[in-house]
Amino acid sequence: MTRAEPGASATAARLAAMGHEVLLLPCLAVKTLPPRLPEHPAALVVTSGQAVPALPARLHNVPVFCVGDATAIKLRQAGFTRVESAAGDAGDLFRLILARNLTGLHVLAVGERHGLALLARLRAAGITAARRKVYTVTKLQNLPDDVRDALAAGALDAALFYSAETALAFAKVNPPGTAAMQAYALSGNVAQALTGLPWARIHVALAPTEADLMALLA
Repeated sequence: MTRAEPGASATAARLAAMGHEVLLLPCLAVKTLPPRLPEHPAALVVTSGQAVPALPARLHNVPVFCVGDATAIKLRQAGFTRVESAAGDAGDLFRLILARNLTGLHVLAVGERHGLALLARLRAAGITAARRKVYTVTKLQNLPDDVRDALAAGALDAALFYSAETALAFAKVNPPGTAAMQAYALSGNVAQALTGLPWARIHVALAPTEADLMALLA
């Protein structure tokens, strides 16, 4: 399991309940930043659940557009009351925002280097939008010895990837033994980021949701 916390442990518990033995290898470490968000935005745009802990309670009644259902659940659990999920990828999120046609400033609450393409598309479509960095991401630099040994020994059957950034971070540490493993990707973009490594097979979820990814393992 390569996804970062928070989220990795919960996913690992779901996999264990399905009968899988799970080894955690968070390829990204997330640090929440003090948010610099305007007082009265027309809407928030959230592309990752990693942004949720940084969002202040004073915005709980502001409309929020998010990329997927898992992030929508996190937002509602955090107290946000007007959440809509695009149930897809960044393109689906863009179309959802366009369809709602709200007047006023749309604030993208994102990680560093994230949301730039979406911001440009929104502005080109005439949507007033700004981008605010609410978390930073540090990539894995080296494989822990126990993980490298397990990979080299062929003791791992599969690896799960929830983002292209995670997939690229995993590839960069030069993991051994992937040619004998199955890779499971949340989306086509994630799968594309995995092609630099040899895999026995790369599976792609039917839709970019955890439920669809888990269905591949059932």
